[in-house]
Formats: sequence, structure tokens, C-alpha cells
Amino acid sequence: MWKALWQKWTIDKPAVLGDWLWDVFVVQFAALLDRLTLRKIISFIPVVLVILATVHRIPIPPELMLVGDFLAYIDVFSVVFLLGILSRASTILFMARQAMARVAGLANRIAEGAQRLDFRHRRERRIKHRRRLIGRAKDDDEPAVIYGLTWA
Repeated sequence: MWKALWQKWTIDKPAVLGDWLWDVFVVQFAALLDRLTLRKIISFIPVVLVILATVHRIPIPPELMLVGDFLAYIDVFSVVFLLGILSRASTILFMARQAMARVAGLANRIAEGAQRLDFRHRRERRIKHRRRLIGRAKDDDEPAVIYGLTWA
């Protein structure tokens, strides 16, 4: 009798259901485990604690109830932390942009000053042979003119 009952409930009844049991207990359960993440597990812990607290079969100390709140606040803390890191990165990027703008402005001023001196073009030959003015002092100690620099 036990053997017939065992065969009926372990072989015959599941065979009647066919692939439905395989689909529900193996395929769909594996898909559920594939979608399961650590965040979903952590968010489900407070639900389990509330269910255990309402059943009152196992006495639960209040500290365990606060664990659920703490796990919920971890998400808030992580968002605040990430925003803090991003604000620091944007501040550093802003300072780097300002420094590069100042370096570029200094380079432009030096280039403009060098163009005013015009070192690349030589004088024309006819100007070279022109007579000098008579009343001019022949002093080589005149200050050099360089744009943006001062001499003491």
C-alpha cells in the first residue's frame, strides 16, 4: 500500500502535470534568482522583520526593528555621499578651467607683445642708409620695451 501511494504521488501525479512543474520550480525560480540583487535582498529584510514582529512567535528586540531603518537609510547616505564627491570633482574641474584660461590669456598677451616688437622683419635697405638726426643723443642705456614686463 505505501509503495503504491508513494508511486502515485511521486511519479503519477507529477507526470500528469507534465512540464508545468519543471517550468515553475526550476525555470521560473532560476529566472527569479538571476534578477535578484543585493539591493533587493536588503530591501526585503525589513519586510521579514515586520512579519516576524507581528506574528510574535519569536520575540524580536527593538534593535532588529531599527536594522530595517538603518538599511533603508544606507540608500539615502550613499546618494548624499555621491553628490558630495561629484561636487568636489566639479569644483576641481572649475579651478582647472580657470587656471587654463589664465595661462592662455598670459600666452596671448606675450604673443601680442612679441608681434609689436616685430623681430621677424628686417629693415628695408633704403632706410638703413638714411642720415641720422643731428641732435640725437647716442646713449645705449635706453630701457628695453617688452610688453607686460617692467624693469627697475
